[in-house]
Amino acid sequence: MAEAGLTDYERRREENIRRNETILASLRRQVAELSASVRPSPSLKRPKKEQPRARPAGPVVLRRSPRTRGIAPGEPSASTGANTSPAAPPSPTKPRTTRFSSSLASALRDATAVKPPPRPEGGICAADGFDAGRELVLRSANVRRVVPERILSVRILPLADRTVVAAGNKLGHIGLWDVDGLVEDEEDGDGANGVFQYFPHRGSVGGIVMHPDAQRKIYSCSYQGEICLMDVEKENFNVIHLCDYPIFSLCQAPNSPSSLYFAEGNDLKLYDERTGKVSATWNLHDHRINSIDFRPENPYVFATSSTDRTVCIWDMRSMKKEGPEKLKVLEYNRAIQSAYFSPSGNMLATTSLDDTVRIFNMDNFDESCILKHDNRTGRWLSTFKAIWSWNDNNLFVGNMKRAIDVISVDHSGKSLSASYTAFLQSEHMTAIPGRFSLHPYKVGHLAGASSSGKVFLWTRA
Repeated sequence: MAEAGLTDYERRREENIRRNETILASLRRQVAELSASVRPSPSLKRPKKEQPRARPAGPVVLRRSPRTRGIAPGEPSASTGANTSPAAPPSPTKPRTTRFSSSLASALRDATAVKPPPRPEGGICAADGFDAGRELVLRSANVRRVVPERILSVRILPLADRTVVAAGNKLGHIGLWDVDGLVEDEEDGDGANGVFQYFPHRGSVGGIVMHPDAQRKIYSCSYQGEICLMDVEKENFNVIHLCDYPIFSLCQAPNSPSSLYFAEGNDLKLYDERTGKVSATWNLHDHRINSIDFRPENPYVFATSSTDRTVCIWDMRSMKKEGPEKLKVLEYNRAIQSAYFSPSGNMLATTSLDDTVRIFNMDNFDESCILKHDNRTGRWLSTFKAIWSWNDNNLFVGNMKRAIDVISVDHSGKSLSASYTAFLQSEHMTAIPGRFSLHPYKVGHLAGASSSGKVFLWTRA
């Protein structure tokens, strides 16, 4: 029945309002029922908000490519860049860090009391009639694991009547093998079989040197920019200089035992041990410097080899702070790992990743010879570096057959020639020798170091 006083329009409007209110009431009931069905039980606790993960302690490691760090193919890359990795953990043998073994220090002090013989003309010691290919042998007693992991630098210390081999590895360890000494084991086991291990560096050991005129100081450098001094008198290790970038090589001039020349990346720097400061810096190459060597005949002339594919000859007397002038530039197709003068200083031998060993006449660089040699050691082996024998007649370089190639050099006439004349192989040399050092006063004492941490000491038969 129609409501009184309402028009047809008003009546339809009121009906629409009542219908909409009924629909809205029904929707509210459905929402309430649905909310009740999904409401969590009061006994259940709300899960805690997840906490953000804590970042590991220690410095942030910035990854940089080997190319931007000046690392050549075949060179270790784990610790070669500055600030690229935290300190390597000590080996299971728990080597000493800064304390030097008193028994070894005493033996070295006794050895330095014997004055070395004077240097003969044309060689570091008398080697007349010595035939490396026939006379050198490797005995089982002359093999030692001096350090764990890969050896990057090895040096027979210049002691007149004693053979002590120092080796540095990629972890920062330095091991000393007292070949002639019969040192009893100490309480912590150090000195077993004549081997003493230390942990002075945080990165790969790039070089070890001892000057013949300062035999109680052993210097070493690392890819973490450290220069350490092992002081035999004080029986300790000390970091005497710290750089921002890797130090790849270390050298001392023949006429200055207190001067250290080191390659910080592609810069050559002079550190004066007396003042404890770097007194000069020269930018010599576009990429890292791999070797530094002074000419025995003229201690002011030196050679540097570099990853930038050049070998450069310099004169210290004409070095300028800005743009030092080169005496000679030798260009290659690949990186050069080493450039060393012969004992007389009349020749220069280089080893390159272009699979060559080259020999130059210092008086006439056009007079040279090239020998093919497989230098592709890969990333797990130390690169080959050919070194001179006790005179200008021979070179020693490792090969991939776990042996040593002996190169004979003939410079008797007007031309320079070289050839492979011997192949030193032994059942006791169970790894590939990459780095070498010879005893400056004992003809026939040749140490070869491997990537397994072993040192093989060849001696006269």
